[in-house]
Amino acid sequence: MVEKLLKGPKCYYMWLLFLVAVIAVCGLVYIQQLMQGLTVTGMSRNVSWGLYISQFTYFVGVAASAVMLVLPAYFHHYKQFKRMIIFGEFMAIGAVVMCALFIVVDLGQPQRMANVMLHPSPNSVMFYDMIVLIGYLCLNAVIGWVTLEAERLDVDPPKWIKYLIYLSIIWAFSIHTVTAFLYAGLPGRHYWLTAIMAARFLSSAFCSGPAILLLLVLGLKRLTGFDPGKEAVKTLTVIITYAMCINVFFYLLEVFTAFYSGIPGHQHPLVYLFAGHGGSVPWVTWCMWAAVILAIGSLCVLIPPKLRENMNLLPWALGALVIASWIDKGLGLLIGGFTPTPFETFTNYMPTLMEVMVALGVYAIGLLVISLLWKIALDVKKEAGNF
Repeated sequence: MVEKLLKGPKCYYMWLLFLVAVIAVCGLVYIQQLMQGLTVTGMSRNVSWGLYISQFTYFVGVAASAVMLVLPAYFHHYKQFKRMIIFGEFMAIGAVVMCALFIVVDLGQPQRMANVMLHPSPNSVMFYDMIVLIGYLCLNAVIGWVTLEAERLDVDPPKWIKYLIYLSIIWAFSIHTVTAFLYAGLPGRHYWLTAIMAARFLSSAFCSGPAILLLLVLGLKRLTGFDPGKEAVKTLTVIITYAMCINVFFYLLEVFTAFYSGIPGHQHPLVYLFAGHGGSVPWVTWCMWAAVILAIGSLCVLIPPKLRENMNLLPWALGALVIASWIDKGLGLLIGGFTPTPFETFTNYMPTLMEVMVALGVYAIGLLVISLLWKIALDVKKEAGNF
């Protein structure tokens, strides 16, 4: 099936050429970061995680979101999702690749990653995070390729693949749960020190990931004519809506607990994020309020069935949801955890241009992986008559 990558329209090759060019330019910036160190980023002693780790966190959720298609299709035999499942699994592969690369660029010396394997520490959450991410990548690669090959040959997938599919469902929950433990297990960071951090991560993942997938599939429909099915789009949109409502509810629980309890440590990060400190309003404040407005706007469209099923409004609502969740779960989460510090000092953080360019390079690599895998999947579906 790999030979299908060599055939395509002119726009396909132009898109690949664009991604390769972005990767090359951003790769040169990363080489400069390797030479000069992390001083070229906006990170500091007080803010040791930044844009890279925030994107790692977000895309772990995007990878885990494939379970929202797999679970209904295989546990509840919802056949309408089977046309889209392969795209969700291949998107998960691209997302995990981006997660791994964001970890690489966040390390001042990437060779340090070898220490995790050469000197395993079972008492370290990072050790388990590496295991679950590698395992999830392998599961999706095997499941996606085997099921796609079966579709190409017009035969049923081998029976043993079902056991891997069931395992992947459990594994999807584990990758984001372990990532949440990386945050919730750090003392002195009150914004992260909450028992529902894993639940918040999962609810955010199960609305933002499927929303990204649905946006990409709708774009694919415009470009290639591939129809995911009206019923599948309708059901997935309902899942996104419920997950987003739960995500917002969990965040409001955090706000209530912080301010009703009167615990200063829990209040200060929220105050800083939404009102600044000492009369100074950081850039993240405007982003957080934008996230609030976008989240409310997306729910206003997604909750009423008539608006939710309007295909002209749906992409805008999904886009607003993705941006809102990206702000909240990305830099909002990181900055809220590091500011104020455990010593009640305030260190503002803003990504530098070089930091942004390196992140764009990782995005481009992820998009390249997804584009190539989706190209294979589309061609196979065309040959099998499932287009």
